[in-house]
Amino acid sequence: MTFQELKQLVTDQFPEAILGEDLNATPQALLVAPEAIHAVCAWLHAGEKTYFDSLSCLTGLDNGPEAGTMEVIYNLYSIPYDLHLMLKVSLERANPHIDTVSDIWKTANWHEREAYDLLGIHFNNHPDLRRILLPKDWEGHPLRKDYEEQEKYHGMTVKYDRKEAPN
Repeated sequence: MTFQELKQLVTDQFPEAILGEDLNATPQALLVAPEAIHAVCAWLHAGEKTYFDSLSCLTGLDNGPEAGTMEVIYNLYSIPYDLHLMLKVSLERANPHIDTVSDIWKTANWHEREAYDLLGIHFNNHPDLRRILLPKDWEGHPLRKDYEEQEKYHGMTVKYDRKEAPN
């Protein structure tokens, strides 16, 4: 199945949900409305013609304060049909929220926790949304483009002058 055929299948099922495409992405991507991501993913997972049984990766991206948006990017794979598909969702940077897909693909649980921890993206209805890499009392989200590293953490120096760092 080609990307355009796949796009047509999804658009026929969810005419308001598909906002466009990114043909420069690898694999090519569908741009999905945030409020529709769970329904689209559930349909792609359960679909007889698609059966995307694997969420290979879910990641977040900060487009920066100037852009005012963040993205969640889903890389799907259908093992039986050997199909790859990327879904991209754009969120408001000030308050990024999107529904979890961890009930569809169990692997999303940790991917979403990582995006929450490092970027501050909240996944609605996630069963255990808490930090996964940083301590629970860490300040901020280090992969945000405007992140300012804290000077100290529990009395330990965190921020240092990189020019003075040991080689």
